[in-house]
Amino acid sequence: MAKKKSTLEDLRKKSDPDIQKELDESYRKLFSLRLQRETLQLANHREIPRTKRTIARLKTVQRQRELAAAMREASE
Repeated sequence: MAKKKSTLEDLRKKSDPDIQKELDESYRKLFSLRLQRETLQLANHREIPRTKRTIARLKTVQRQRELAAAMREASE
């Protein structure tokens, strides 16, 4: 059985620039997959929702960090 590429725990360990870089790469991959789908070159159609979920996970971690930073500022 293959290991998941990026679990939530692994994402939380990454730095902010690394998460942003991975998010940019995921958006490029999604664009490429959509283009392949439209030109009937996409081999595995399940890659599109998988990539969307990865983007959602990355954005969730980013938002959690933003909220945590705002809470720290508010408490000071």
